[in-house]
Amino acid sequence: MGEQAGGHDRLVEPRRKASRSSLAAHAKFLAEFITHPGRMGAFAASSRALAKRMADQIDWSNAQAVVEYGPGTGTVTQELITRVKPGAKFFAIERSAELAAICRKRLPQVKLYEDSAENIVELCRKEGIEQLDVVISCLPWASFPEKLQDSILAATIKALKPGGTFVMFGYQMGLFTPAGRRFHSRLPRYFDNVRRTRVVWLNLPPALVFMGERKQQPVIAGA
Repeated sequence: MGEQAGGHDRLVEPRRKASRSSLAAHAKFLAEFITHPGRMGAFAASSRALAKRMADQIDWSNAQAVVEYGPGTGTVTQELITRVKPGAKFFAIERSAELAAICRKRLPQVKLYEDSAENIVELCRKEGIEQLDVVISCLPWASFPEKLQDSILAATIKALKPGGTFVMFGYQMGLFTPAGRRFHSRLPRYFDNVRRTRVVWLNLPPALVFMGERKQQPVIAGA
């Protein structure tokens, strides 16, 4: 798990009631949304219910190398690190310096790169990872320009092994927007068996989890 030492037990943090620090993290997330709405895509951090739904889609027994895109304040990350088995590698990529600082303070045991997911191949090389088994994305895909969507997806399939798992979430309301429909229409170019879960109502806004397996021969845009 990046820089931490010792056994798996160190990764498990007890569930706690909302504290001043967690409320401050939510406030910072809202401030980031107001300042950079296109980067954030939502005005509230992901809920624990959504984090659990995302983690439940992964076969952790075979996940030796895992990465999370866009951990934000670390809600999903906190759930993921309780599932990663001993000896497996995990790291996260967060572009926002402000949110990266919050995530590092909340989960200092997690290896976190302040970078773009477009650079996933290079970051895997730094971590000594040849191919990823799982990519978990908390990025606001529909708010990205299509060129950036394709750039990150193309990099993702270079880093993810054939048959590897891709998991992301999207807001229910986003399925009815032109940008949301365009992005989801891109997924079958890169992934097989694209599917979604039922709505996670205990999230603001309500969300769904999407998953798929990396194609043997993806159709890369612009290739």
